[in-house]
Amino acid sequence: MTTGIRPRGWRPPRARRTQPRRLAAPHLLPVNGLGPEDVVLDEHDRIITGVDDGRLLALDQDGRQLRVLADTGGRPLGIETLPDGALLVCDAERGLLRIDPRHGHVHTLLASGGPVRPALCNNAAVATDGTVYFSDSSRRFPLSRWRHDLMEHSGTGRLWRLPPDGPAEVLLDGLQFANGVALTPDETSVVVAETGAYRLRRVTLTGPRAGSSDTMLSAMAGFPDNISTGTDGLIWVTQAAARSHLLDTAHTHAPALLRLAAALPRPLQPQPAETLWLLAVDTHGRVVHELAAPVGDFGMVTGVRQHRGTLYLGSLTSRAVATLPLEPATPH
Repeated sequence: MTTGIRPRGWRPPRARRTQPRRLAAPHLLPVNGLGPEDVVLDEHDRIITGVDDGRLLALDQDGRQLRVLADTGGRPLGIETLPDGALLVCDAERGLLRIDPRHGHVHTLLASGGPVRPALCNNAAVATDGTVYFSDSSRRFPLSRWRHDLMEHSGTGRLWRLPPDGPAEVLLDGLQFANGVALTPDETSVVVAETGAYRLRRVTLTGPRAGSSDTMLSAMAGFPDNISTGTDGLIWVTQAAARSHLLDTAHTHAPALLRLAAALPRPLQPQPAETLWLLAVDTHGRVVHELAAPVGDFGMVTGVRQHRGTLYLGSLTSRAVATLPLEPATPH
């Protein structure tokens, strides 16, 4: 565990500065709740999301039909589909859940709390053999105080693995707010977004380097949130907000001031600049797409799925999910 005080001579990595391709504003599909943080498509191409009152919702593609599938009794964040049609939900309060969307039954796979359980279950990816990889963002702060973790740099995030027939284990510890999780298409590596460090970390799962980790993409210009592997084989990455020069400077020169700022009322704390900003990277960590669109009524994008030429987006602060047609890149 770290205290937020950086080693002597430490400097935040310089942000990558590129010009994203501009897209039109997304099409919004309203939901009757706040903060549809993540999105996934089920076997019927319905859009599945969860909102802050605990409900798990299903929307059809035009947004005209909205159905409540279940209520977790907590705060659902990351959502994945399982091979048998069930849903895997990372609930920030309750832990890792399995949900039957037909009957609304909620089964706890791994409850929150305790030294050998997740504290803030956030996002997940599921391998073809049923193994679940999921992030545990912070052992110090609950979801309602996520800003405090970014300001303090608690370094208490973890990446977990839960096999179908074995106990959960920690693959990577000491992460700066562990967030989105995705598997590479060949499932030889798992990738986790480290929001507070502006980077993607990768753990090798097979071969002679199994268990080793490295940085897949660093010095990002925004705060990475949820990530997912698209049908195009790329790993899609949300950047929920633009990187803060003030935060970088304070972490380097005056971390004590950030701890004081965390004690201020929320309106007086440093506020993130909301964006609609997405990246797609290949398995070598090369940026293939960098896309931006007007924020309007839909910002702080925290969930993304690429499916059949369309991006489906979730947001921590909106009352809608969004769709964004993905035009093919112009050949060079």
